[in-house]
Amino acid sequence: MADELATSCEARAAAELAARTAYGRLLASLARRTRDIAAAEDALADAFARALERWPDDGVPDRPEAWLLTAARRRLIDAGRREKTRDAATGELVSLLDPARPDRPLPDDRLRLMFVCAHPAIDPAIRTPLMLQTVLGLDAARIAQAFLVSPAAMGQRLSRAKRKIKDAGIAFDMPEPEEAADRLAAVLDAVYAAYTDGWADYGAGPEGLAGEALFLAGLVAEFLQGEAEAHGLLALLRYCQSRHRARRGLDGGFVPLAEQDTALWDHRLIAQAEAGLRRALALGPPGRFSLEAAIQSVHAARAVTGRTDWTALARLYDGLIAQGAGLGAHIARACVQGEIAGPAAALAGLDALETSAGKALAGHQPFHAARAHWLAQAGQPGPAREAYGRALALTADPAVRDWLQARCAAL
Repeated sequence: MADELATSCEARAAAELAARTAYGRLLASLARRTRDIAAAEDALADAFARALERWPDDGVPDRPEAWLLTAARRRLIDAGRREKTRDAATGELVSLLDPARPDRPLPDDRLRLMFVCAHPAIDPAIRTPLMLQTVLGLDAARIAQAFLVSPAAMGQRLSRAKRKIKDAGIAFDMPEPEEAADRLAAVLDAVYAAYTDGWADYGAGPEGLAGEALFLAGLVAEFLQGEAEAHGLLALLRYCQSRHRARRGLDGGFVPLAEQDTALWDHRLIAQAEAGLRRALALGPPGRFSLEAAIQSVHAARAVTGRTDWTALARLYDGLIAQGAGLGAHIARACVQGEIAGPAAALAGLDALETSAGKALAGHQPFHAARAHWLAQAGQPGPAREAYGRALALTADPAVRDWLQARCAAL
């Protein structure tokens, strides 16, 4: 009984690992050939279900991803035969089951699928969510939370977009660089959103969503070598990823950027980010991602200088805000002003933002956390505790919650 339980747990763990690390690659490979994302999703779900049935008895295969891909392809072929459809896509699937192929590495078609999701025929508002689900494996509920809509509404929009791709016969070919450039903004937004979502999952490590997003950013920059923002995004993610080890203490506690041990930063990754940022800036005027990368470059310089150039950060945030940056940039700009001119300057900036943004800030955790910090610095413990309470109510990460509670308790 114990051996059976261990084998079952091992099989489930292998399936879960494949789902976390390979879902996007598997779905992209299937969808490229069927041009039917919904059917590919159904086939892949069936393959995972079969894995959970078979692997406990047969053992985990040497190449779980290849096993899953073959099982999903067989499911698609069977479905096609039942529907008496013997089109070119089904024929290609049959040819791909050639047993002479088992040791061939699985192709990575995710970049191709991302540009399909960014096709002009797809509603611009759903392009990024569609990429997050199909390429990076996020479920509709998780995406809905990020885009402030109900899971049901997001699910319906995603289903409509997938039908559109199928019904319009959108080709799953890589676009020419000129055409790809027109779709680039949506692709970069999706990669950035995925990294941001994965960054919060500290325990996932390099095989988690953040690592996948970083890899995809590299693919985009390699494919569109002349696009400044592609290199800007890759540099930005490398700067952020370079601090991964320093974000938690030995006890697992949250460590804010200003208190991180720079010796724990990945200086090889920082050097790569610096080179990427220089390339982005050489290609043209800085856009959003290049400016955000430049901001991270200023923070990275603390490892060499031992100080943070707040004046340089203020100028960079001004440039970012001038390009229409969101609430995060405005909050950070107010905090930078606080470092330069004191708590009153920070609070004035946050008050002005609250006046202009209104209800949008009510559920925005970074705003309340920043306000709590500067109220405490200004010697206003009562209002600071109230702001900390609001921030805590909006904080899901246990380590960040503990850190905020400790700051509040110290008032």
